[in-house]
Amino acid sequence: MDNEQVMRLEKNIAYSFKNRLYLETAMTHSSYSHELMVVKDKKRNNERLEFLGDAVLELISSEFLFKKYSDLPEGNLSKLRASLVSEGPLAICARKIELDRFIMLGRGERQNHGNERDSILSDAFEALIGAIYLDGGIEEARRFVIEHVMTDIDERKLFHDAKTELQMIVQNKYQSVPVYEVIEEHGPAHCKEYTVTCTVEGKTLCTGTGSSKKAAQQDAAAKAIELLRVEE
Repeated sequence: MDNEQVMRLEKNIAYSFKNRLYLETAMTHSSYSHELMVVKDKKRNNERLEFLGDAVLELISSEFLFKKYSDLPEGNLSKLRASLVSEGPLAICARKIELDRFIMLGRGERQNHGNERDSILSDAFEALIGAIYLDGGIEEARRFVIEHVMTDIDERKLFHDAKTELQMIVQNKYQSVPVYEVIEEHGPAHCKEYTVTCTVEGKTLCTGTGSSKKAAQQDAAAKAIELLRVEE
């Protein structure tokens, strides 16, 4: 990353790194380090930071929800947390801060538009949380997570359970159910990307993508809900 990119991303996240190596590592996908960097730097990618960021995110989000929803039992809290910090919702958070513009990918991933994939975006977002934690401590990480993740809770809860919500809408309106079909899948076995269509009453409403068939269906369902709401 050049200096201009670093400053632009720091502006987007409202945090300036004391050690910019943390930020650069968080934005380095393994495909980039394997293809384009010297041998000694091949292990300098965001996988370890993602591991750390995932743990920091779980702690902060759990604490936030525990305090905010004092009457919710454990099972409901777990479901609510999942609706905020699973792959799809985190990818949305990543796009809001334009993280797709800063992730450094290898040639193959760039050609396959890897920076648009939910799995790569969510991993980079978690790595960014890990980087902020190492550079600024738990309070800076908490500020970032609360500002960029623990917002629009109702809207993102709907995304997490969009298939159930869409089915209820379609059953009430058409007395039928949505139909999902996988129309494309690409990428290596350990990192596939699926594209599915969502069809209602024989009409294809939209397509969704995700790193699993379930995630792609949720994405398609969320888009379908928005379309049906516009038509009302």
